[in-house]
Amino acid sequence: MTLTNKTITKGFIIAGLMNATVLIFSKLFTNSTIPEFDPGIMSNFGLLMIFIWGLAYISIAKNYNKVRWLVGVFAVEKLIYGCVWINWMLNNTVSDVYERDILAGLFYSIYGMNDWVFFIFFLVVFVRLAKVKDNS
Repeated sequence: MTLTNKTITKGFIIAGLMNATVLIFSKLFTNSTIPEFDPGIMSNFGLLMIFIWGLAYISIAKNYNKVRWLVGVFAVEKLIYGCVWINWMLNNTVSDVYERDILAGLFYSIYGMNDWVFFIFFLVVFVRLAKVKDNS
């Protein structure tokens, strides 16, 4: 399957919109359950930064090919969040979160899967851009 430029642009926009869902899960940063279960990463400041990363993805959607290394940074960022999520899942019980708040439970259930999907997407785009650069 070949990724077209249009598809990649849509991928960056979707990645950004997925990050923006933090506004829903956090109830516009008023949901105290999310930060309670992981105060180091998912504090309200951390949730705000997830939203900001999403804006960064959207901001380069049409010009991603001009910022190859930034796409690489996005891949590393998603890798880190994916690893943090796995560590959290191994050391916590998501059903405890669901008991406190359904949106927080959903957030903890899916955020890492989202990060792994977009890690792969950003990595594929980065590698593609590196190949184009090497051929020019």
